[in-house]
Amino acid sequence: MTSNESTDPVDAFKKVVEKGSEAQKDFLKQFSSIQQDAMQNYFAVLRGLSYYNAMFKTTVQSGGRISIPEAERQALNIADGDLVQVIVVPIERRKKD
Repeated sequence: MTSNESTDPVDAFKKVVEKGSEAQKDFLKQFSSIQQDAMQNYFAVLRGLSYYNAMFKTTVQSGGRISIPEAERQALNIADGDLVQVIVVPIERRKKD
């Protein structure tokens, strides 16, 4: 043991607690940074998805048909016969009478 090291158990315990606190602070800083990066990436993806896309609500008609509103068709320059991709997310189920 060197002359700088304390033999007092209380001092040793305090040092261990301080080192643990510093490790926790470092972990939280790194975790916050990772979390912030993930959120920024998420919002970047959402912006990219919505740039050339439209989001709207529509009702499913007989035969499973849906309609794209005229404003969205014009904004996206969609014409009869164009191939489009649809992502369906049910938001409300109607009860059959």
